[in-house]
Amino acid sequence: MEEMLRAQDVRFRYDPDQPVWAVNGVSMDVKKGEFVAVLGANGCGKSTLAKHFNAILLPEKGTVLVEDIDTRTEEKLYDIRQKVGMVFQNPDNQIVATVVEEDVAFAPENLGVPPAEIRTRVDEAMKMAGIYEKRHAAPHKLSGGQKQRVAIAGVLAMRPDCIVLDEATAMLDPKGRRQVMETIDKLRAAGVTIVSITHYMEEAARADRVLVMNAGRIVMEGTPEQIFAQTERLHSYHLDVPQAAELRDALEEIGLPAPRQIITPDAAADWLYELLK
Repeated sequence: MEEMLRAQDVRFRYDPDQPVWAVNGVSMDVKKGEFVAVLGANGCGKSTLAKHFNAILLPEKGTVLVEDIDTRTEEKLYDIRQKVGMVFQNPDNQIVATVVEEDVAFAPENLGVPPAEIRTRVDEAMKMAGIYEKRHAAPHKLSGGQKQRVAIAGVLAMRPDCIVLDEATAMLDPKGRRQVMETIDKLRAAGVTIVSITHYMEEAARADRVLVMNAGRIVMEGTPEQIFAQTERLHSYHLDVPQAAELRDALEEIGLPAPRQIITPDAAADWLYELLK
């Protein structure tokens, strides 16, 4: 599988006069079509790393490649940001228009995309993001989850190969988070590469691969099943496990050892059903 993103020994600090690295020697890659979740406690460097993927930040040392383009290549900045779209924590900071469909059209219009193609792109993006029925609404009247889907649609209208979600569900209630995760499922089905910076374990449990960061470094990497089987180690990094994994651990404590790969409600329900048959 081809690489979408690659970081090679990336180091970054916000103040070059200080010895503390926000990102400290990170090497990783993301394959095309993959869904990678990045976990870590506050201040671990995960959002700083995310901002390197579309050249908002540039590494002080090391290299970041987007489809083999070095993010330091100034004349390629436009290409990089077309390939990698970012969705941030607060959708209000990304919404610029007073009508949903106009907001989604904003970036393609600025790029000089022909009007007929803009219409096609905007409709496709709104449908993919699950916000098409609100296309004539005022964004400020929408719920948090709906606003975040407008922000995602605005990025999709650029037709990126990869979307980086930087704590995109952090300000949402459970319903809003569920709406955004449904959109992510649609994007995955369409072959879009996804990198999700999150502190919600249930979201990370749906990824193809999970990276755990601590003090600017990647300290764990594997499938969700491999990562969430290691409860004690995650606790040492001030992280929890999904609720289904908590149930698994609680059952183990009372003498009912459950398979370590139980990390989702469906897997827990299937195992309990078989146990009680």
